[in-house]
Amino acid sequence: MPIQQKTVADFFAGIGLVSMGLDRAGWQTVYALDYDKQKASAYENHFGSGHYRNQDIALTKGVDVPDVLLAHASFPCTDLSVAGARGGIHEGESSAFWQFARILKEVRKTHGEGHPPLVLLENVEGLLTSNQGNDLRLVLKSLNDLNYRVDLIRVDASNFVPQSRVRLFIIGVHESIASGIQSNNLLQEYQMRSSDARPRKIIEYIAKNSDLQWYFHQLPNLPKRVVTLEEIIDPSAEWWETSRTKYLYNQLHSYHRKLIDEKIREKSYSYFPAFRRMRIREGEKRSTVELRTDGIAGCLRTPKGGSARQILVRVGRGRLEARLFNGKEAARLMGADNFQIDPSLSLNQVLFGFGDAVCVPAVEWIGRHYLNTLPLFATYRPVRVRPVRVSL
Repeated sequence: MPIQQKTVADFFAGIGLVSMGLDRAGWQTVYALDYDKQKASAYENHFGSGHYRNQDIALTKGVDVPDVLLAHASFPCTDLSVAGARGGIHEGESSAFWQFARILKEVRKTHGEGHPPLVLLENVEGLLTSNQGNDLRLVLKSLNDLNYRVDLIRVDASNFVPQSRVRLFIIGVHESIASGIQSNNLLQEYQMRSSDARPRKIIEYIAKNSDLQWYFHQLPNLPKRVVTLEEIIDPSAEWWETSRTKYLYNQLHSYHRKLIDEKIREKSYSYFPAFRRMRIREGEKRSTVELRTDGIAGCLRTPKGGSARQILVRVGRGRLEARLFNGKEAARLMGADNFQIDPSLSLNQVLFGFGDAVCVPAVEWIGRHYLNTLPLFATYRPVRVRPVRVSL
């Protein structure tokens, strides 16, 4: 397939929401990789079979990856997130990034210098501070070592959907493209500050690591969300029985019970997402339900424990009702409204897939406003070398 086509190899592909976002921006995923069988089933149920490799990345060789324009990797965040143990980029699941870096080297040997010309990485905002920012620096430096200049942006899903989900995106642009675009420091400074997708903390990080090879592409500001929480609600979902809802009410903080008591008398419904957490109440540690009252759901999580399942509270018209968010609502919170959910998977497997995925319209925004506006289709001429089959 000609390299000029907008083709993608998606590593740590999960259920395919990155593929969905890039597809909306005019890109085609021709290779996807993930070791999880349930995620593979969910992906193929929606996208069809043929290009998904259900395999550990450690067993994957670059020679088996097709020649594409973009390589994407949402590598595991387990050891980088502030919610985790923060072991770092060399520990646990997050160390899988280095397998992706190895594959990039092997792809270059197979398809030639400058292949793939673009790299996109996604991870949690905690990567910015993990090991005092050194883990992120190692990731960026590894791309520099492969002759990619790097850019760093921060996108919150709440700009697109009613879910708080902040993520870092790293874009690598091969020097054969980037070197012909930016010619002076003044232009770089202007383009770095062109968008609120590079907030102050990003600019400060860049300043502290100015010795790295950067590339800044001019971007618009992130959009203002128009989708409301009420719009993602599944009207066919069943609410809990009264006794279970009453038990939840008694687990609320007193100020949240007061809010519920006020809202229950209103003529229209109000919706509040909630999580259970262990908190000190009345002098002792208790399971506590905490409401979110800003019209945005909390970040979807992988349902490994009882506290990870997000609750939806509806109050008004003289009623208080509650239940867990379902799979259809999780899809909508990820901007994947038309995702065909695999009926063979359990609800927890479905929620795990969405909780471990990337917000679709956030990826689409990057595709449309960053990747699609690079002038590489007119200027990029990759240097080809004789393919070498490698075996590590």
